[in-house]
Amino acid sequence: MTTHPTPPQGLDIAGLEAVYDRLAAAIDQAGEGRSELFLVKLALLSAQASGDADAFMRQIDAALRDL
Repeated sequence: MTTHPTPPQGLDIAGLEAVYDRLAAAIDQAGEGRSELFLVKLALLSAQASGDADAFMRQIDAALRDL
């Protein structure tokens, strides 16, 4: 019998809240005028870590919706 790896699960609410809190603190730490550079660096590091350019591009599209 062949087993297939279980796809990774997303973060639960507590995990999302922790990430949100740390992200907000990091944006404040980066400071005015540098927060956009920080967010671009974070996005590129996240894309690299995900290893899936197509999925990351879909996430970009999702984030742009309803701004």
